Amino acid sequence: MCTAIVSVDPSSPVPVVLVGVRDEFVDRPWRPPARHWPARPGLVGGRDLRAGGTWLAVDPDAPRAATVLNARGAMAPEEGRRSRGELPLRAAAGEGLDGLGESELARFDPFLLIGAEPGLVRLWHWDGADLSERELGPGLHMVLNSGLEGEGRQAGATEDAHMAARLAHFRPRFAKAGRPAPPPSAEPAERAWGDWLPLLSGDGLPRAEPASLLPLVDLGDGRVWGTTSVSLVALSAGGVRYDFSAAPGDPAGWDRVL
Repeated sequence: MCTAIVSVDPSSPVPVVLVGVRDEFVDRPWRPPARHWPARPGLVGGRDLRAGGTWLAVDPDAPRAATVLNARGAMAPEEGRRSRGELPLRAAAGEGLDGLGESELARFDPFLLIGAEPGLVRLWHWDGADLSERELGPGLHMVLNSGLEGEGRQAGATEDAHMAARLAHFRPRFAKAGRPAPPPSAEPAERAWGDWLPLLSGDGLPRAEPASLLPLVDLGDGRVWGTTSVSLVALSAGGVRYDFSAAPGDPAGWDRVL
């Protein structure tokens, strides 16, 4: 149940703000954002140690950012399956999905991929059979595993009910809060992200609450699933502001990456 939040305002000095909330089994190993990929030395992001890719990547020189979420649909065959963690690296490098033919796409499980730069934000959706692409225009957009604004949710599904509760609680709050426009500067996260930071720290909801933006759930047998990190990226013609928290819910847990 990862979540991405995108705010697009072409009239702002910071026209694109991208938030990536990563939900995963908490024991899945990863490394904090850095330049982890020798073949793509300009990219910065957290590295998943199991598959080698990332959930969110930034090219500070472009500037450009991308993040990926799991989606619904037909899973790829086990033999030859490729990690969706490759996709943000492609998009952040400006490659998009243009170089992937149908046979290559079929090796990925369903995904939602957001590619953002100051003048353009795109959302690709692969359901295992068809690829669609749309531009995210001015305004606030929330993307969940159930799709843009939860448009693909299924009635009666517990996970979808939780995503619908998350959307119903947080979307109006983000829309009402003052939109952040952090310039590339050294000011602390609480000043840079303003009214959004308390929301991104959970808005006071218990992490086991169905509507929680930062879920944490004990599934038994030693399996704990929930939000393992939150990434905040602001894109402007002047560069990138990138903050990261490996301690979701802790207002003091933000580190400046770029």
